Amino acid sequence: MLKILAACGNGMGSSMVIKMKIEKALKEIGVTTFKVDYCSVGEAKSQAGGYDIVVASKHLIHELDGRTKGELVGLDNLMDDVEIKEKLGSLVSEVG
Repeated sequence: MLKILAACGNGMGSSMVIKMKIEKALKEIGVTTFKVDYCSVGEAKSQAGGYDIVVASKHLIHELDGRTKGELVGLDNLMDDVEIKEKLGSLVSEVG
């Protein structure tokens, strides 16, 4: 099962939106077994190690360097479905 963590500055609204967009993108890509969680970047610092992919905005993702053996995905636009799908699509074949 693919495990993905969506993180944002405060762990409130935007990480939940990213979570839903990731789930939609994974379904469109054809991934059937996955779990997507969400939290703040601060929480992600201690949780990232348990995930295959961690997604956050490009200006926050560097805070998670070295905290996971998984892939870090920095997004330019958190609301861009196309960007999320493209970035996850290229990783899913590598991770999965």
